[in-house]
Amino acid sequence: MAAVSWTNKMFGQCFRAARRTAGLKALRLLQHRTFRVGAVHWQQPFDSSLEKPQFPGASAEFVDHLEFIQPNVISGIPVYRVMDRQGKIMNPSQDPQLSKETVLNFYQKMTLLNTMDRILYESQRQGRISFYMTNYGEEGTHIGSAAALEPDDLVFGQYREAGVLMYRGFPLDLFMAQCYGNADDLGKGRQMPVHYGSKDLNFVSISSPLATQIPQAAGAAYAVKRQNTNRAVICYFGEGAASEGDAHAGFNFSATLECPLIFFCRNNGYAISTPTNEQYRGDGIAARGPGYGMLSIRVDGNDVFAVYNATKEARRRAVAENQPFLIEAMTYRIGHHSTSDDSSAYRSVDEVNYWDKQDHPISRLRHYMTARGWWSEDDERSWRKQSRKTVMEAFERAERRLKPNPELLFTDVYEEMTPTLNKQREALLRHVQQYKEHYPLDLYEKYIH
Repeated sequence: MAAVSWTNKMFGQCFRAARRTAGLKALRLLQHRTFRVGAVHWQQPFDSSLEKPQFPGASAEFVDHLEFIQPNVISGIPVYRVMDRQGKIMNPSQDPQLSKETVLNFYQKMTLLNTMDRILYESQRQGRISFYMTNYGEEGTHIGSAAALEPDDLVFGQYREAGVLMYRGFPLDLFMAQCYGNADDLGKGRQMPVHYGSKDLNFVSISSPLATQIPQAAGAAYAVKRQNTNRAVICYFGEGAASEGDAHAGFNFSATLECPLIFFCRNNGYAISTPTNEQYRGDGIAARGPGYGMLSIRVDGNDVFAVYNATKEARRRAVAENQPFLIEAMTYRIGHHSTSDDSSAYRSVDEVNYWDKQDHPISRLRHYMTARGWWSEDDERSWRKQSRKTVMEAFERAERRLKPNPELLFTDVYEEMTPTLNKQREALLRHVQQYKEHYPLDLYEKYIH
């Protein structure tokens, strides 16, 4: 018992935040901490004479009237923004005061991503690659958040975060190599297009199943916390993925384990093809944060500065305080969900045109730069021409490259090839030799022989 008393004295009682965001006052509630010592749970003592709830699962007061909590108790969470649609700063105190060079870099990365999307989308339509997903309309969420992170922060993406990787320095040649699955692809041609990854840039490879990255990010953030390396983890996902059970697991683990993790939800309105009014009830994704004990905020995802400010502050506090944050970036998917989708089946052309012409993150940032004399029509024409030329050159190089060695089908699973894999490899070799006229192995690097 002496050891227990000493432990309790050293740790004492600690505070947890019952957090409410966006206009709701943050309320600090005293919680009892349970410690595990010698396989026995010991709880801080409490005063049983007090006429208030002592249940360990919640912090509340007794009431003597029957009342169900309304679902809109945390409704109408406001949308934080810095710029209006014309690029005008609304509140000077919120201006991040970024340098001209930084803002130009934002704009050039956003437009370069847009140009790459157009070329690769058309490439798929021409049958040159098998699949593609554009980022039209969501460029501000990528660049604004990526710029607020540190280079060694770990990124878990979903499949529409190419701009984050581009901002970190991933070259066009590797984007193209991945989509073409050629010999330069870091994934060795094993993934379908847009499933990027880069160990050097701390960007975990994309996986197709929805929301699997969310609990993975929670585990990674817990490891980062234990290492005490001043790093954060950011996890991107869409509002559709937030309906998966993995989202609940990730939110709950990160909150209870107090992990330095930023959950970044791109709420673009339609998931794969399901509008938000059919996807959930309640006030979006940010409203879920308080239920898990997370600080949350809703931002204008088409305002790159609002995204930058929110992510930067969330990152600072996540690392300093070891706690998760939830950012819901409100934006709009202008393109189809993927090349397998026809969005005209579930939304109108007029709706899409509004977001494309009147509330686009790229045009908003351009208005900001033009008002400051940082960008002109000549600059725009020159940059568009140059960026298209750069993308097309990378595109052509990727198309000429050989495919990966087919033997790579069997590597990188075990340190040494297992008997079963060896049998499979030999069977493939026999098959290819027998039907060589159907396999253009001259298109592959170091083909099986």
